[in-house]
Amino acid sequence: MTTDVLEVSGISLALKRPGGGHSLRAWDAADEQLLEQTFTRFTPESGLRVLIIDDQFGALTLGLASFTPASFADSSSLASALIMNTPSGQDVVVPSSWLAPPKGPFDLVVMRIPRQLDYLVCLLRWVNGLIDPDGTLIAGGMIKHLPDSSASVFADLVHTREVCPARKRARVIVAGPGDRTLRNWDDFWKGYLLPHLEHNISAMPNVFARDRLDIGTRLLLPLVTRHAADLAPGTRVLDLACGNGVLGLTALAENPALAVTFSDVSSQAVVSARDNASEAFPEAEVAFHHSDGIPEDAGRFGLVLLNPPFHEGGVVGDHIALRLFRQVVRHLEPGGRMLMVGNRHLGYHRSLRRFFSTVRQLEADPKFVVFEAGNQEAGRS
Repeated sequence: MTTDVLEVSGISLALKRPGGGHSLRAWDAADEQLLEQTFTRFTPESGLRVLIIDDQFGALTLGLASFTPASFADSSSLASALIMNTPSGQDVVVPSSWLAPPKGPFDLVVMRIPRQLDYLVCLLRWVNGLIDPDGTLIAGGMIKHLPDSSASVFADLVHTREVCPARKRARVIVAGPGDRTLRNWDDFWKGYLLPHLEHNISAMPNVFARDRLDIGTRLLLPLVTRHAADLAPGTRVLDLACGNGVLGLTALAENPALAVTFSDVSSQAVVSARDNASEAFPEAEVAFHHSDGIPEDAGRFGLVLLNPPFHEGGVVGDHIALRLFRQVVRHLEPGGRMLMVGNRHLGYHRSLRRFFSTVRQLEADPKFVVFEAGNQEAGRS
């Protein structure tokens, strides 16, 4: 993990990026330009109420600390990044999330533009309901990561005041609020029907595969059902990187006496899984964690279910899965097992053996492979 210094608008910040490799910076040109545009247009002495949305590793929250901003992020990784990067003697800002979003009105919103189109629509509609009618939105991102049709979405939902010249492959847009909010958006929730649950599985906009069962999960589900059926009542099961909660819910559908925990780095995923579990299994013993992996105090589990993400922002690879494997090892009960599905090309059959003494391939298709892993023989045929 390296430390890089961000110097912009008279600010000097030493920032580290947790995870994701040693060569990746904790800030980019979009962060630079968002800070520049903010300080060009406003001063901390103006007394504005400022909200920062989806800062990545603290560049915006710490860079605008003189404005005393509120910070909001869907990802739980921002909280740990702020603990790591906040200078000694300065209070650590605790970001809010979709589990308890902040209340408006705000005079200024500084926002990273997300990669996912539905989530961009969600954020702009949400900002329209949060910001003062005379307030300002400053939104920016790296051009290669902007979602398709993002320009038309901005034109449709907010009143664009200025499109700043692109620099260092980053773009910033300055806008005022539009009229359409989340209240009149029918696509805030999308979902699909799982026949064995007899319930719709729904999810918010920033949740993976929210309107369809992805093909990797489809391959894993029959194995989840088979393993869940054999577990004793009260066995603790973890749906790790849970998304809409489909794996944990499938385990409960087969064995309602299980105690299932759902964990995800995305607060929208946690809210979605919580609502789905409440709808389908209101009497079940369930718990929910907004966490980048497994919280240290989560205890041990007899079964961990995992469809690991293989991209983080613009970084693609197995680095997230490897970090999760390392955590799973510490949180498996003796004789416990992990069931996971992964992209075939990432070679999990090799990396799993770095962490687990027993690794078995249970299923495969041209794109995905399902493994069972543990640290002693599971006793299955």
